[in-house]
Amino acid sequence: MAVKMLVFDYRESERRYIEEHWNELNNFEISFYEWSLNSETLARLSDEDRDNTCVISVFIESIIDREVISGFKNLRVISTRSTGVDHIDKKACEERNIMVVNVESYGSTTVAQYTFGLLIALARNIIPADLSIRSKNFCERSFIGRNLGYLTLGVIGTGAIGANLCNYASAFGMKILAYDLKPKLELMEKRNIQYVEFDALLQNSDVISLHIPYTGDNYHLLGEREFSLMQSGAMIINTSRGELIDIRALYENLNNGKLKGAALDVLECEDISFKCDELSENLKAEAGLTCRQEVEILHKLADFHNVIITPHIAYETQEAIDYILKASINGIKDCLSGSSQYRVV
Repeated sequence: MAVKMLVFDYRESERRYIEEHWNELNNFEISFYEWSLNSETLARLSDEDRDNTCVISVFIESIIDREVISGFKNLRVISTRSTGVDHIDKKACEERNIMVVNVESYGSTTVAQYTFGLLIALARNIIPADLSIRSKNFCERSFIGRNLGYLTLGVIGTGAIGANLCNYASAFGMKILAYDLKPKLELMEKRNIQYVEFDALLQNSDVISLHIPYTGDNYHLLGEREFSLMQSGAMIINTSRGELIDIRALYENLNNGKLKGAALDVLECEDISFKCDELSENLKAEAGLTCRQEVEILHKLADFHNVIITPHIAYETQEAIDYILKASINGIKDCLSGSSQYRVV
């Protein structure tokens, strides 16, 4: 009997690898859906899907809560094509003996490269300069930037991504401050990275970049108090998780001129902010007050020449996508064979 599997959040960028390699899951009956799985979209599935599905594959836009998990009678494996698993109710999975597998380290290079690209774009005013030329008013503005070798970069989190960012910044001659619960001796010795306390990093950095997972305990890690500690003219980059920044406090400090700029590849309410075709519908009733307020602020931020907003694409290179899909296939096969190499639950 074939193993029934449903793949959600299916993207066009994944098609090539899936067409070439998905048959590695022998004896699987697989259905692909572009939409995300959550407590509302669960109703789109047939009774046969909910009764007989053994494996589901999702990305972070899907919210696999207790209600969704209860909607499947014979679910055995949840595979998330991401490192983070906070969109999955792990306790509910444990109660049902459902295995959860993730993908580690797929963005260690790609996200760091993208982050450094955002850093250069902010420091050198590349985006507003380009937009000025396109709008044919380029004689009206100055685009004087900063030499990176004179700036201090504050890196919050020096895991694989943060460490790679430190390497790139070091090559450009930047002074680097870092905050991490587990400092890396290698970075201190080879890159002359200085680990400091969290508040000291905020107070002494020209550019602050976030590279830590969202745990729930660090919700709005950067809020009003933290922005008040930052020096005038500081820049913020977030390619980690949107929940780490209080977007209202960020807007206020950009609007009053304290911050020189910000680059955001992630938002707290991405399920409505980055899906234009569903935005107006979601804003009516489904989205909570917090998400409606974030979208309103997002629209204001989009008008700022010193703000870059991209739709969660820092990880998105073909190489990273192929790696994610390969690791997902391996993780699913590993679980169903009785191993636990890829399991997080």
